[in-house]
Amino acid sequence: MVVTNKNIFLKNKNWAIVLVAQFLFFYILSKLDFAVNFFSKLFEWKKSLHIAIFSKFNFSFGDLVYILITIILIYLVWGLIKNRNSKFLKYILISFNIFYFMYQCFWGMLYFQTPIINKLQKRKISDYEVKNLTLKYLELCKKTREKVSENKNGVFIIRDIRQLKLEILKQQKNLPQNISIKKPVTDLSVKPSLFDSFMNKTGILGYYNPFTAESQYNPNIPATQLPFTLAHEMSHQLGYAREQEASFIAYLYSKKTNNADLQYSAQLYILKSLLRSIAKNDKPFAESIIGKYSVKMKKDRENEVVFAEKNTGLISDFFGATNDLFLKTNQQDGQVSYSYFINLLLLYEL
Repeated sequence: MVVTNKNIFLKNKNWAIVLVAQFLFFYILSKLDFAVNFFSKLFEWKKSLHIAIFSKFNFSFGDLVYILITIILIYLVWGLIKNRNSKFLKYILISFNIFYFMYQCFWGMLYFQTPIINKLQKRKISDYEVKNLTLKYLELCKKTREKVSENKNGVFIIRDIRQLKLEILKQQKNLPQNISIKKPVTDLSVKPSLFDSFMNKTGILGYYNPFTAESQYNPNIPATQLPFTLAHEMSHQLGYAREQEASFIAYLYSKKTNNADLQYSAQLYILKSLLRSIAKNDKPFAESIIGKYSVKMKKDRENEVVFAEKNTGLISDFFGATNDLFLKTNQQDGQVSYSYFINLLLLYEL
């Protein structure tokens, strides 16, 4: 007897219905404050437990899990296509149900926490103030750049990456109480990704694994980007799901630190973010600021450009577009605008 595509689906419609019901269920929960608060508290418990467990591994355990899951899904999809057997579709749907449920419980619901911007006093900010802040960060970058180490080519290098990670953990304890009351992470669980070569081609600097509470980063990226990337991913680890909010928390780490590597990377990120925002309406001003970079800053910028050009291609374009879509579907600004981060920065600084 030949098993048709229709029969395969009908035999597994219950699992498809369960998946759709989950979409609806978590959508409704996302609108309820008590439910969001429950999952925030669940995350705090899960965070401590998972970091205690997976920090013991000196490699990314979560990446191995992703590899295993990918192999299993490829096997199931291939079996479905080749054999037209309903059990393969059943296992695929069960897998998606389990994955989606765990993702929402461990991470997805955190996107609906009270936005940080609601904790800041709102006011109208003028273009003049934004440009003055840009000039301020230009001077900060110049000053801090003189404190950091560099290689024989005069390009910024990180002195001690482990010490940098420990400094970020330390700064989690110093976050303003009116911004964050989340429990600081106590153990390092920040690791180089096993997919670093692939990440070079995607433009992805780092990512957080919600199932193991590990923060992964690409160790190959320019040193100017690495400290802030670590701070950003460790902000996810702390419990900030929104990308722009994770960047804002990473910026706060740099406010009180004496670690020049973290200071310089964060200040440079802020400067570039401000310039991107200004360039939409006043490109000549943005270009004039770039022209005022110190000689050492220009070498660092050239190093970033060389890395980006070397790894630009179809894959990086694809991942840039899909990441932008993901951000927008999770109540965030896309990667092009940076407006939410800039608003947080301006309301806090000015």
